[in-house]
Amino acid sequence: MVDSGALDTESATPSRPAWQADRARGSGGIERHSVGTAYRGGLGRFTRTFPLRVDLFPRLQSLDAPRRAAGDPGGIGPGFGGSGQDRSLRMLYRRHLRGGEKGGFAVGKTKRGKGTKLMVIADASGLPLAVHATSASPHEVTLVEATLAQTLTLGRPQRLIGDRAYDSDPLDQRLAAQGIALIAPHRAKRSRPRTQDERVLRRYQRRWKIERLFAWLNKFKRVMTRWDRLIEHFLAFVHLACAMILMRRYL
Repeated sequence: MVDSGALDTESATPSRPAWQADRARGSGGIERHSVGTAYRGGLGRFTRTFPLRVDLFPRLQSLDAPRRAAGDPGGIGPGFGGSGQDRSLRMLYRRHLRGGEKGGFAVGKTKRGKGTKLMVIADASGLPLAVHATSASPHEVTLVEATLAQTLTLGRPQRLIGDRAYDSDPLDQRLAAQGIALIAPHRAKRSRPRTQDERVLRRYQRRWKIERLFAWLNKFKRVMTRWDRLIEHFLAFVHLACAMILMRRYL
């Protein structure tokens, strides 16, 4: 019997002539044993004796030598009972690469959490003309002039259409001094006299075009959700999205 558990060929098969025994030997010195039909298969045609016990401990020590030299004197990994101090020296987290508080610049509190407010001005076709990004805390009324300063056109627009959040008499007066007519419906709880003409408010029906522009911008994941710490990086991706929208329209 051999150590690999092969069958005893002398007791299982009759004796063979010498020329058959020489032919059964391969070129590499491996002897071919005839196996019964019950044990015959794709892996049981050629048998070779292998030692059953292999000493792998010296090889594992040689593989573990660089890790022990790096700061693990015992050579024991975190899964084999290593101390917590040794594990902290070997493991690297993202907070080790950059320290500091979490969050970003120009991130303000809202009713739903913290975020960034994106102000956009579109033309009559719904294409972007100006983009301004800032914290979500300030009200939209205080950000109109800053957004107008970012327009790409040579002159100022003649009319601005906004929702009920822009119903502000001081804002209406400041824009009127610049030659811009503000079109925004009055709030339901407005106590002051009405200033908007019903005939002018018919243009408010075109406000769906700015909503469509925001739908186009939200198709870009880097614009829909801000992942950048700096507001300049986020605004750069917004400008890139606006450029792609314009190129799809004119090219």
